[in-house]
Amino acid sequence: MILLKDILYKVTIESVVGNTSVAINNLEFDSRNVSLNDVFVAIKGTISDGHQFIKKAADQGALAIICETLPENIVNGITYVKVADSQKALAIMAANFYGNPSEELKLVGITGTNGKTTVSSLLYQLFKKAGMEVGLLSTVKIMVGDTEYKATHTTPDSLTINKYLREMVETGVEYCFMEVSSHGIHQKRTEALHFVGGVFTNLSHDHLDYHKDFAEYRDVKKIFFDELPKTSFALVNVDDKNGLVMLQNTKARKYTYALKTYADYKAQVLESQFTGQLLKINSQELWVKLIGGFNAYNLLAIYGTADLLGLQELEVLQIMSNLESVGGRFQYLISEKKITAIVDYAHTPDALKNVLETINSIRTGNEEVITVVGCGGDRDTQKRPIMGNIASTLSTKVVFTSDNPRTENPEKIIEQIETGVPAEHYKKTISITNRKEAIKAACQMAQENDIILIAGKGHETYQEINGERFDFNDFKIVNQLLKALNK
Repeated sequence: MILLKDILYKVTIESVVGNTSVAINNLEFDSRNVSLNDVFVAIKGTISDGHQFIKKAADQGALAIICETLPENIVNGITYVKVADSQKALAIMAANFYGNPSEELKLVGITGTNGKTTVSSLLYQLFKKAGMEVGLLSTVKIMVGDTEYKATHTTPDSLTINKYLREMVETGVEYCFMEVSSHGIHQKRTEALHFVGGVFTNLSHDHLDYHKDFAEYRDVKKIFFDELPKTSFALVNVDDKNGLVMLQNTKARKYTYALKTYADYKAQVLESQFTGQLLKINSQELWVKLIGGFNAYNLLAIYGTADLLGLQELEVLQIMSNLESVGGRFQYLISEKKITAIVDYAHTPDALKNVLETINSIRTGNEEVITVVGCGGDRDTQKRPIMGNIASTLSTKVVFTSDNPRTENPEKIIEQIETGVPAEHYKKTISITNRKEAIKAACQMAQENDIILIAGKGHETYQEINGERFDFNDFKIVNQLLKALNK
């Protein structure tokens, strides 16, 4: 039996109407899911305000309402708790409801613009191969040991996080690696979680549709490190100037990693090919299957995290050499006609630049680099011309196309991307709104040894158009089209 007063422990309460010594059934923030003896938390969201649904929750049998503003009509028999911040209250209550599972395992949060999914997923792989019981909360999937669940957000809501963490504890999971997004931090979804470590990958232009400006985006990321306890570690990339910013006010033990500057964990790229790269990490050389400077950073973050969590260096290096890339992250195939097709999630200017620079550093110079790229609708519009500039400057041919247009007109998005194309590169670009037709055009343009990059959607298996999701998998489609051309 769980009492309301028990899950309110550590919540900042402004006033209470009714009795908190009542047994509750469930905790909900979506009024549609409320049933008899549940607690409804009214949250002011970006789209709707949960306070509008207090009456509906009461009608459906809610025993208690947690809100920032008390309703005018107080119903007898229902307990109303007024709090300063409903989102923060939900996070604390969710942790209490599930028995604070984050304190019973070693939870590491990974944040940054690019690399979160790769670092968290590869840490899951590494610790699994080292014989540990591991969990993963990522954009791509949620893993509770060997059991896989579908992921819906980069950082799930507080209830979902704690529910899966509790399941991990019950099944003997010792380590969990979790992507921590700026949205998740800003919406207090990570409040009341106990992290043994935090990792910062990098910071570049993204999510400025949500955050007012880059400074706010950076400062929200910083909150995660500010709130780490002194028993935790903070591991940051100091080749990114924002790395040291993350460490400014943290109480956690501070560690750094870098390719270009002095750091606790240092790496060099000695050799790079499409099949992998030779790295020197601290004083050890190893061949890895993941390519590109951006992956050298990712692997260094993994190496540092594993070291800080107490794994043996030689075992870590041995396992790292066998790690496989994450789906949709520089995922490639080579056709019978020796055309290399690469699918990558690069949907930010920095990520696209990294991938194209990696391709250009490996190719001999005689091959064409044909890039298929678009930008998502209802998202940061400022990055669109920048993406157009990068794609046209670093590719030999470009096909601008639709990504996930959502509620926007895809042609308008493409027009905004095209405004960033320098005049001298305009002749090498074409626009094909239909994404499958755009990929087909790239395949038809490609000759032996040419390279096709399909950027933006990576692991996604759908395309979102006017609120509907249609099956769409870049990797499957390019594979099918290249096979058809071989016939």
